[in-house]
Amino acid sequence: MQFLNVASLALGAIISLGACSKPAPPAPPPPEVTVFTTTIETVPAKLEYVGQAEASKRVEVRSQITGVIVARPYVEGTDVAAGTVLFRIDPTTYEAAYRGAQATLANASARLANAERNVARMRPLLAEHAVAQVDLDNAETEQQQAHAAVDQAKGAADQAKKNFDDTFVRAQIAGRAGRALMVLGARVTGPGDLLTTVEQVDPIYVTFNPSDRDVLAWRRGETTRRMLASGGTLAVSVTLADGTVFPHPGKVGFVDLALQSATGTLLLRGQLPNPEHLLLPGQFARVHPLGITRDSAILVPQRAVQQGLNGSFVYLIADSNKVIARNVVASSWDGGRWLIDEGLRAGDRVVVDGAQKVAEGRTVRPSPYVPAPDSAARRGDARAKIPVTR
Repeated sequence: MQFLNVASLALGAIISLGACSKPAPPAPPPPEVTVFTTTIETVPAKLEYVGQAEASKRVEVRSQITGVIVARPYVEGTDVAAGTVLFRIDPTTYEAAYRGAQATLANASARLANAERNVARMRPLLAEHAVAQVDLDNAETEQQQAHAAVDQAKGAADQAKKNFDDTFVRAQIAGRAGRALMVLGARVTGPGDLLTTVEQVDPIYVTFNPSDRDVLAWRRGETTRRMLASGGTLAVSVTLADGTVFPHPGKVGFVDLALQSATGTLLLRGQLPNPEHLLLPGQFARVHPLGITRDSAILVPQRAVQQGLNGSFVYLIADSNKVIARNVVASSWDGGRWLIDEGLRAGDRVVVDGAQKVAEGRTVRPSPYVPAPDSAARRGDARAKIPVTR
């Protein structure tokens, strides 16, 4: 029995020695990833600003005279032509004054005509010594006084006519007349009383405020600087509150001279046709400047941008095919790719597919990234969300 125990122990030792001498299994191969090499591109700048519509012309309708409103011929909220009568002030007093001024002018004109006849008769008689020089001088003086009286009467008649004409309160421009701010029977005390407004909404203005950073970048570019100059060609499109695109693009016609100190933004004003009156003064919309490009843009496929606790980042392939992580700032979406504002430079090798298999410091086996022509990345997914940036 003792011999059997010794034999069993010896056999176990031999088996253990055989097991220890078995070779270790080989290390797994580096994971394969697809890599996109970044380049500098020129792409359209997708800019969007909050804008507000305002009338291209706005006139406050006020009376130049005092009196009681006796009529309001226009319908509130309708389009009116220039010269349309909007209000009628009681004309009785002003019509009487006009008639009196006309009569005074007629009397002065008659006196002038009589004085001119007297002078015309006396001049030949003076040559024949039939009248004295003093008589002719007096007649000529009366003629001059009659001329002055006519001029004075004409001025009074013109003023009386203007006052009478001002009893018809008219629209100075064509546009949409607002609600009446004074009712029939109310007494107007003069220009201090606002009666209504007339606004022209075709064309219509849309103002928006780019940041000083955007404006600085535009002024540094030769093309965009010319577009913003007086008489420039910077075009704009507008997206309405329901997400539809306003059918009539416009052009920036005014660029403010200085930044607004309170907001650090620059006021720009686009002018757009508005025949259907879809845009109304005060309405908010999203404004998109057109034709502006980014000349040093870096774009990467959408799948390359990851999300971490510190914001957006990508995996890069460094020397010896080791992986490093780098934080990036992705600002906008362009045809299935993110536009990278910060964090990358031309020539960086960015991991696209296989990012879930790698970690920082790990060695990988890279292969070139080839986008599928029918992939969502090529079509552009408008529903994609902009990565959160730090």
